[in-house]
Amino acid sequence: MDERLKGKVAIVTGGSRGIGAAIAKGFAAAGGKVVISSRKEEGLKIQAEAINAEYPDAVQYKTCHMGDPEQISALFDFANDTFGIPSILVNNAATNPYFGPMLGISNGAWAKTFQVNLEGPFEAIRLLVGRLQEAKHPGSIINVSSIVGAGAAPLQGVYGMTKAAMISMTKTLAMELGGNDIRVNAIAPGLIDTKLSSIITSTPDLKRTFTDRTPLGRVGKPEELAGAAVFLASDESRYVTGQTLFVDGGYTIG
Repeated sequence: MDERLKGKVAIVTGGSRGIGAAIAKGFAAAGGKVVISSRKEEGLKIQAEAINAEYPDAVQYKTCHMGDPEQISALFDFANDTFGIPSILVNNAATNPYFGPMLGISNGAWAKTFQVNLEGPFEAIRLLVGRLQEAKHPGSIINVSSIVGAGAAPLQGVYGMTKAAMISMTKTLAMELGGNDIRVNAIAPGLIDTKLSSIITSTPDLKRTFTDRTPLGRVGKPEELAGAAVFLASDESRYVTGQTLFVDGGYTIG
């Protein structure tokens, strides 16, 4: 029986489907308690029921728009009241409302991308750290970045900017929070079969630009991210901080 996260409470944003749902299930399988969030309740309810059917009482859910600081605060209050002080945060929720040449993005799409992909995660980190420091508890923060944050991101330029900033934020916060025994790491997925990436996975020519360069030669599955997240959340990685773990089928080695 996997008990690597026994006694630990995690918040996973964007947990109603895809990578977030897979990570939440991985945490539950490792004995953790998990609060998942997203904007819409229906998907959260379905996901929580599915995980709890296999791992009873492991998951609760609350709607939360990561662009709204008040909703983020309410999410942390809910997690605390439901399971206790959260010590693990997975900043997975993200948006990519514009796909095309970088200079063509509207001001509204630009603002939304930065608000959800950076401002929301930063606010969540600030809330988690405040609670951990007050309780003098260790913690683990996992920021879900992307391979497009590690280089040029044609047609996804602004999204790539936010993911690059997330890697930078990870490194700086790791240095600033290490003395409080709070670790900060990132996971950078390659092309994963999710709704967010569907415009690429459903377009053969675009899909091949990724798979032809990937040594494993295929698109990844959300569940293939779960093990990396469990490792970074658990005490197995207690001497790991400030790192970005690329789970990309080898895409970035070429």
